[in-house]
Amino acid sequence: MSILEIDGEHAGIKYSACHFIPNHEKCSRLHGHSYVMRLRLEGDINEENGMIMDFVILKKMLKQMMNEMDHMILLPAKSDIVHLEEKDGLVHVECNGKRYMFPRMDVVLLDIPTTTAEEMTKMMTERMVREVDFPKNVRSVSVGLDEERGQTAWYTVELK
Repeated sequence: MSILEIDGEHAGIKYSACHFIPNHEKCSRLHGHSYVMRLRLEGDINEENGMIMDFVILKKMLKQMMNEMDHMILLPAKSDIVHLEEKDGLVHVECNGKRYMFPRMDVVLLDIPTTTAEEMTKMMTERMVREVDFPKNVRSVSVGLDEERGQTAWYTVELK
């Protein structure tokens, strides 16, 4: 088995965004990160082209996700704790006695219960599996997300 990796730090696949994590002592405050996206495929080298998969296809998908979140406010649309309401071009947020109001154009509503790196990598990996046509020789897809250097969350989907 072989491994293909994309390191977003060196490939320019990184974004800045802000979020908060409810019920966390420090991270419940609105704060930001410079996220770095990573990708890892495990599989066999295709005898026809000598690759596990074309880097270009993978980088295009990673950059698409990156561009959707870059310089945005990330909010969890599936949270039981974070209450969201869209009204008059604004997103009203209420959580644990705190209230925020953001222009809708500055917000990304993510289909996850909380905006931890772990939940975001799960969402990203599952989206990659849905939207990218992986060749049969690819066995697993993993997306990693650095919140800062040395602090990375990973999520893996086994394809076989």
